[in-house]
Amino acid sequence: MLICDLLRNQVTVFAEVNQTVLEIAKLMVQHNIGAVPVLDDRKLVGIFSERDLMSRVVVDGKDAAKTKISEVMTEDPLTIAPSDSLETCMALMKRHGFRHLPVCSGREVKGVISLRDIMLHNLDEKDDEVRMMRAYLHSTPEAS
Repeated sequence: MLICDLLRNQVTVFAEVNQTVLEIAKLMVQHNIGAVPVLDDRKLVGIFSERDLMSRVVVDGKDAAKTKISEVMTEDPLTIAPSDSLETCMALMKRHGFRHLPVCSGREVKGVISLRDIMLHNLDEKDDEVRMMRAYLHSTPEAS
């Protein structure tokens, strides 16, 4: 499966470099997401995650209402292409300890893939396999 297949029904929430941490944190809570790509003039320049919020804002005692997202985001994040495979995405996440990866064509953001997206996809696949096995078992004549 390709990354673009997981993005089909996704609505991507973005942050702009001049927005405050508080504005973006509220947006993340509203949309129940753990990370947002940060754009400058519609180009990806960073990503802001729950981990950034904790380690670069809360622990450092910064004022979320006054701190710009550009001051605390992870700059120049690793990205994945829409045409990359799910396996490539999982390998990158595992190797680097990421839970979110921006999906980009060049510097244009197409979405964000999260570990949760991958886990839900894998669960759906397993559910389908179980249904097929049950259907197969119920359709075969019992041995006498």
